[in-house]
This record gives sequence, C-alpha cells and structure tokens, in this order.
Amino acid sequence: MRLQTYAKAIRASQDKHDNGGNKMNKHIGLKKITKVLFPLALILGLSFLSSCYAPSPLYGTWADGWGNKISFMADGTFNANTTLNDNVEMDDGTYEVLKNIIVFSKSSGAKMQTEWDIRGNLMYLTWIDNKSNARLLELMKISN
Repeated sequence: MRLQTYAKAIRASQDKHDNGGNKMNKHIGLKKITKVLFPLALILGLSFLSSCYAPSPLYGTWADGWGNKISFMADGTFNANTTLNDNVEMDDGTYEVLKNIIVFSKSSGAKMQTEWDIRGNLMYLTWIDNKSNARLLELMKISN
C-alpha cells in the first residue's frame, strides 16, 4: 500500500512538472513565432499599401497640333497655352480633380470646371477661355 501511494505521489509530481514544462515550451515557441511573423506581416502589409498607389493619369504635358498645351503638375498646379477663336491665352493656377470633373482656379481669379476623359494617349476636355468661349480639346500626352 505504501508503495502504491509513493508511486502515485511520484507520478503526480512528474505530471505537474511535465505540464508546467510543456506550457513553458509552448510560450517560448509562441514568442519565437511572433518575432518572425510580426515583422514579416508588417513588411508585406506596407508593400501592399505602397503598391496600391498610382499617380494621376493627368500628370504631364498634353498638346495638340493647333498650339493648345496644358501641363499638370503633381503639386496641383497647371500651366495652359490655349488658342480659341484666334484668341491666344496663357493661364496658370491650381486644379482639383473630382472624379471626372476638373476644377481649374486660374491665377486671374476665374474658376472653370469641365468634364474630362482619357482614352489611351488622348485626353478630351472642354476649355473655356476668359471671354466664355468654349472649345472641345483633344490633347495627346507628349511628356510625363
């Protein structure tokens, strides 16, 4: 009887020691996995976010064969040389894109909004000069 009690006590002690050891080993393994996976997940997440950024297709210089030329800069400014009804104008200022609408704020204080569309290498928009003359422009991208 004493031998059985002694054997039970030894088994209970070993079970207690093994369970604690297994818990400790599991905890250490989890720390190692976390140290490897967290930086990897962070790098992959940042790579995904940075790869989703695409610059606006407007950026660059657009021109046609009739002397019309518009340059859009990444900082939200533009320069335009347009000829409408033999009236040559040079405008600059800022622009804002709202889906398929461009709002031009000219340095002269005038505001103009127009619908735009890009198909391949051609941009279509209606330009309105300072005398309220409108002309549909079909501009080719000539530089980025």
